[in-house]
Amino acid sequence: MFLFSRVQKGEDVMVNANASGKELSSCASMAQCPEAAKRFLTFINASPTPFHAVHNAGIRLEAAGFRKIRESDNWEKNLQPRGKYYFTRNQTSLVAFTVPSNWKTGHPTGVSIVATHVDSPNLRVRPVSKLSSLGYLQVGVETYGGGIWHSWFDRDLSLAGRVIVIQQDGSFHSKLIKIDRPLLRIPTLAIHLDRNVNDSFKFNQQTEFMPILGLIEDTLNKVEVINTSASSIQGNHHPALLAILAEELSVAPEEIRDFELHLYDTQASVSGGISNEFIFSPRLDNMFSSSCAVEALAAHAESPSFDTSSGNINCIALFNHEEIGSVSTTGAESSLIPSLLQRLSPTPTLYSQSLSRSFLVSADMGHAIHPNYSSKHEDNHRPIINGGMVIKTNAKQRYATDAISAFLFKKLVERKGGMVQEFEVRNDMPCGSTVGPMLSKIGLRTVDVGNAMLSMHSIRETAGSHDVQHAIDAFSSLFEGFAELDNTLSID
Repeated sequence: MFLFSRVQKGEDVMVNANASGKELSSCASMAQCPEAAKRFLTFINASPTPFHAVHNAGIRLEAAGFRKIRESDNWEKNLQPRGKYYFTRNQTSLVAFTVPSNWKTGHPTGVSIVATHVDSPNLRVRPVSKLSSLGYLQVGVETYGGGIWHSWFDRDLSLAGRVIVIQQDGSFHSKLIKIDRPLLRIPTLAIHLDRNVNDSFKFNQQTEFMPILGLIEDTLNKVEVINTSASSIQGNHHPALLAILAEELSVAPEEIRDFELHLYDTQASVSGGISNEFIFSPRLDNMFSSSCAVEALAAHAESPSFDTSSGNINCIALFNHEEIGSVSTTGAESSLIPSLLQRLSPTPTLYSQSLSRSFLVSADMGHAIHPNYSSKHEDNHRPIINGGMVIKTNAKQRYATDAISAFLFKKLVERKGGMVQEFEVRNDMPCGSTVGPMLSKIGLRTVDVGNAMLSMHSIRETAGSHDVQHAIDAFSSLFEGFAELDNTLSID
């Protein structure tokens, strides 16, 4: 089965999940590493940016029989029972859904949704990135999200994202790019020049956090670029950087008209620990939940029982910009979910009826108990890695969980023989949030869940290899049995 498409020199190259190669060498030969974790490592290694994650999710869904549709199309008239569909927005968000066999136009049908996000804290190349200092060629970057920025020092970094190029016919095309070799580095200052570094490591994110791309040569300094049009970016970035991008995409530098580039850690995601019980990786928050959601929906659509399935429409939503508040056209506060619900239930009455039958699982990552910082957890709420799904609750509604939604989720997990853990933050600490509260505003019953991990928002995070299957099982149970379970619940 082909699980993803690796983008190389602007072309899509299919990679077999059972083939040998760099993507699988970290885990495939390790018998103790669960199969679900192996597939996840393949996905995350191929997805350094939201652009790649959405692209690779689409590849997996199409392999399971999903058909891509566009928001601009009048696709409501073409929806069919037992249909499998997905659409994307701006290459950075994705919504996929399956239609049950008993679905009829004009009849209220609930929607069972797993909502995740595909963005992570990272560094992004500025629109004008050309920098140099004391013989070093540097790249101007901006911090995105709340990263543990000191973890980005002394790492082998490279570039990935999308590049807008002009074609020979004058049209423009957005190409994905992922440069596999290390290009950049943010070096720390030697301890001999900062004797207090182990007592307090502080740095200025504007002046002391700029990555080095190379050493300046006389020939590079002599290159002169004249902007010939408003859409030209040749003067905004160093010719050496544009040359690297052009070579990777097999285009001329002047054909590059714009780009969105993210820095990423070139060290591969791997399984680790004495029994391969861990996953060591960047972007676990929240590629972990996103990959599991894709796999659960794809597996559900591939199952023999799908053709006779009844109940709710099953849906996954992979959002962008959660790390900065979700307020964008591709974030959870956008029109993506409301628009989907309205198109599936086009009258006010149908919409309200369908909404009352729907359920949202907001799936993000959670904080595992840290053996060196146990006091940071509330005493009775200490999730462990590989301990199963974590239900996240907050009385101030930073999480949208309540007793009803928690009970429903527990019963779903119970169907697969799984276990759940509980998490609440200490009273003397602030609580993070997710896409759950903002989506619950439209009237969706919502539960906030996740999997336990360490080092959230570091460039290298730690999660459990067995928790991959735990998440897939929980999401699969939602798709298979929520409507039936919901019919057993009576609320006066």
